[in-house]
Amino acid sequence: MTEQQYGLEMTKLYLFLAALLGGSGVILGAFGAHGLRGRVAENLLEAYKTGVLYQMLHALALLGVVLLMQHWGERTALVVTGALFTIGVLLFSGSLYGLTFGGPRWLGPVTPLGGLAMIGGWAALCVAALKLGE
Repeated sequence: MTEQQYGLEMTKLYLFLAALLGGSGVILGAFGAHGLRGRVAENLLEAYKTGVLYQMLHALALLGVVLLMQHWGERTALVVTGALFTIGVLLFSGSLYGLTFGGPRWLGPVTPLGGLAMIGGWAALCVAALKLGE
């Protein structure tokens, strides 16, 4: 696979993931607003809402990565950014969803790992910005 083909495949993957995370975020948000109210404790509902918010924000951020890849071309820092955003959503939001539905307590320590992955994604985006024009 050529570098150009690899870049196109990564762009397509991240566009798919942005759409998947965005669409499922809307579904999960609606479910939380209409299906969970009064059925789970208020603190769990707030945690669930936080998971949805971070999922949606990072779905949009991942879409931004796709646009940057289209404009700047595939760059390692952008690929890393997209991977860390995706992993961060899965760990952060996923653990909050699991805790809301009575998942095991070990999910609690997973949440900050997801947050660290998201922060790492933003740091990788900083690196991509600093390398612009090289």
